[in-house]
Amino acid sequence: MSNATPQPLLDSLAKSFEPAGIEPRWNAFWDERGTATAGTHVANTANNSQGFCIQLPPPNVTGTLHMGHAFNQTIMDGLTRYHRMSGFNTAWIPGTDHAGIATQIVVERQLQAKGQSRHDLGRAAFIDKVWDWKTESGNIITQQMRRVGASVDWQREYFTMDDKLSKTVTSTFVKLYQQGLIYRGKRLVNWDPVLKSAVSDLEVENEERNGHMWHILYPFSAGQNLDAGDMKGLHIATTRPETMLADGALAVHPEDERYKHLIGKFVDLPLCDRKIPIIADDYVDKDFGSGCVKITGAHDFNDYQVALRHKLPLITIFTLDAKINDQGPAAYAGLDRYDARKAVLKDLEALGFLQKAVPHKMMVPLCTRTGQVIEPMLTDQWFVAMNKVSDIDSTGKSITQKAIDAVQSGEVKFVPEQWVNTYNQWMNNIQDWCISRQLWWGHQIPAWYDADGKVYVAENEADALAQSGGKPLMRDPDVLDTWYSSALVPFSTMETQADQDLYLPSSVLVTGYDIIFFWVARMIMMTTHFTGKVPFKHVYIHGLVLDAEGKKMSKSEGNVLDPVDLIDGIALEPLLDKRVQGLRKPETAPTVRKKTEKEFPQGITPYGADALRLTFASLASLGRSINFAADRCNGYRNFCNKLWNATRFVLMNTEGKDCGLTNTAETDAHLSMADLWIIGELQRVEHAVAQSFAEYRFDHITQHIYSFVWDEYCDWYLEIAKVQLAQANAIQNEAGEAKARATRRTLVRVLETIMRLMHPIAPYITEELWQKVSVIAGRKGAYEVCSIQQRAYPVADLSKVNAAADAWVAQLKKIADSLRSLRSEMGLQPAQQVPLMVKVPDPAQQAALSEYAPFLQNLVRLSEVKILNALPDAGAPIAVVGNAQFMLHIEVDPVAEKARLSKEQARLEGEIAKAMAKLGNEGFVARAPAAVVEQEKARVAAFETTLAQVKAQLAKMV
Repeated sequence: MSNATPQPLLDSLAKSFEPAGIEPRWNAFWDERGTATAGTHVANTANNSQGFCIQLPPPNVTGTLHMGHAFNQTIMDGLTRYHRMSGFNTAWIPGTDHAGIATQIVVERQLQAKGQSRHDLGRAAFIDKVWDWKTESGNIITQQMRRVGASVDWQREYFTMDDKLSKTVTSTFVKLYQQGLIYRGKRLVNWDPVLKSAVSDLEVENEERNGHMWHILYPFSAGQNLDAGDMKGLHIATTRPETMLADGALAVHPEDERYKHLIGKFVDLPLCDRKIPIIADDYVDKDFGSGCVKITGAHDFNDYQVALRHKLPLITIFTLDAKINDQGPAAYAGLDRYDARKAVLKDLEALGFLQKAVPHKMMVPLCTRTGQVIEPMLTDQWFVAMNKVSDIDSTGKSITQKAIDAVQSGEVKFVPEQWVNTYNQWMNNIQDWCISRQLWWGHQIPAWYDADGKVYVAENEADALAQSGGKPLMRDPDVLDTWYSSALVPFSTMETQADQDLYLPSSVLVTGYDIIFFWVARMIMMTTHFTGKVPFKHVYIHGLVLDAEGKKMSKSEGNVLDPVDLIDGIALEPLLDKRVQGLRKPETAPTVRKKTEKEFPQGITPYGADALRLTFASLASLGRSINFAADRCNGYRNFCNKLWNATRFVLMNTEGKDCGLTNTAETDAHLSMADLWIIGELQRVEHAVAQSFAEYRFDHITQHIYSFVWDEYCDWYLEIAKVQLAQANAIQNEAGEAKARATRRTLVRVLETIMRLMHPIAPYITEELWQKVSVIAGRKGAYEVCSIQQRAYPVADLSKVNAAADAWVAQLKKIADSLRSLRSEMGLQPAQQVPLMVKVPDPAQQAALSEYAPFLQNLVRLSEVKILNALPDAGAPIAVVGNAQFMLHIEVDPVAEKARLSKEQARLEGEIAKAMAKLGNEGFVARAPAAVVEQEKARVAAFETTLAQVKAQLAKMV
């Protein structure tokens, strides 16, 4: 270690806050020091034996991170840094998800751009291509996380298709199969006819579209004893007439008097050479339409349940690419489903069965990955039995029941608690989980088939061959649902039993409400079933990040913001071919470039990671979605500037000077009322922040810190401290120096604590400033190499709150605020210094006012303070605080002042008239954005307030 004289701290601190200059340096420093490595924590604290663990919701390797990721990671990093500094053995475990469907589509589109398909390459070569993409996308994700400041333990980074995690996936599948909880069966699933794969509900989004409701007559079959009067048959209405080719029945409500006598009778299925029964089922709404519906069990999820109840035939009339198969009439064989619709309608009309077509708005299910209309399809799939109790499970509970019990018992707590209702609703209505996908990218299902179709489930082919007695086998080509491997990460990512003992269950899961069922619930199910432990203690549910107008961010809307752009205008290069979903494609070593101002979306400018993180934290209200406007970051960029400038002031007044750190008792004896007050305020904010962390109220954490730093420390205490130091220097004796030492120590110790308090939310600026301030504050040696993360998080000591000091500063604030209002009322310029005249009847109060006088001069820009027995009759406005009267004395020419005020009144009235005319224009109000209209209303209100003050001053001059 060098013994060279260090550079003066103030000289080594840039004159202004430039985040681009400090962020890369501290990222490198943290990496070198290993500050985020599990086991690295503050020594000698009560929490050392406790583990704190967070599992990063693994981003998909489909491109880049978005604003939702950056928000989520800001919250997790805040919790991680806070607990690390609080002495917990902390692990934030990072990873990425292979995202089967989404990633396969990205690579397939890359191939399409070259005129190729995955089938041209073959399965093995295609998977190699996807692995190449995974490396490229993973590099971008890693860089973005570092840019946001995520202090994850990179040594524990995983990918859901790593060998270790893949082995866990295989072993759990085999165990569930052996327990009778995984089975293969023909069930109805969401089917994408372009992907030719089942997809999960999360990948299906309903979109409202204009369509038709076609009314069709199903004639009664001949040869029946019917009492149908003039009825020729039953009428149904459908939005999908092509599916009638697979109808298994018509259904009516069992209590519908119109149709009771027809239950058990038959109708002819138009266009098909068969008849179908009329059945009764409570599913039918007798008051909707004709009260009669068609049941197409193999092509509708509700109809499927009815068909099972009534043992109806399940007829599939679509091929896997949604064309009519040989189960339908020969006339339609091979037609695409929509061409078949046209042909069916044409033939129905020709035969007189099509009664009418009524325009109808309907919800159409689309695959979010391909944009294709989902087709309910009866296919052979693998399922997890969610409500079955295994014969070899000693608990006597299903996977689902264990997960329900974990929440009901309080082992897993939701924050906010209201999400428990959502969780329970899903869990109590759960269906068996379809875990197979007809893809190439993913964990291939560990099942093999012999020539007779018998299945052998095993951890490897050798074991399967042993089970089959050496018969030739073929492996199941399907892969597992991505959510299956993701559900295992609470325990599959643990390296050792010691890790499981310390970090399972993890402390908190931070995630959005949109995946409570798809991921949160499934992690609880799988972890409780396989380990007997819950996966996490708390689930902190946050809202989604929307744009400023409350719309979902999407490329089609043009409202997507890149967190890296917001941080500092650095974008990863080069860009992917725009045909590949506009995703960025890095080279082996991603490069960076500075964006030009024109390239920033919505005119945003660089703010730095700290300002972005502070903005995210300030918006993190429990459970609410976040309307994000980029310009909100500007306020927190200004806040960082304020803190930077405050630090320069403190260093200027403390570096190289005695700050009273050696004889603390003596220094304490000379603390002023203002010193004692700010120390007490610091304890209050420390207490409030700790409580807010415990409640996951990041909005409150940010509010408490912002208010204390800007309002109390910078705007009040620093201004008071300037006067205290000036007074002490003017005394030129030991008593004066003792007071100066007390002020200097208070300045630097409070500032150093602010850095530690704020570090979890704004890591870069606090590390940069703490490295300077901590040396003077005695928290770090001049040559000591350590991070702020290796110092203890502040803990409140409320015994330091001083009621007398609070009252002293409260009175000073009250007087100063009254005088500032007086200055505003009199229209004084900010830099204009004027004398203050004070009338105080009581000698003791006169003494108190004399004590406040020098502080008021600095706080309110006064040239002097005169305490009088009576105020002059100058016609000037007077402020009253308690029984003291305050007058700002200025010499004015009454005639000139009256003319000035009259001119100002006329100007303000003119501005109000113009603004009111604009607001009275219906065309302007209708066409202008809501924000512009509100801005105009605010201008009117401001003008009216100022006008009232001007009129009041004029009235006094009459």
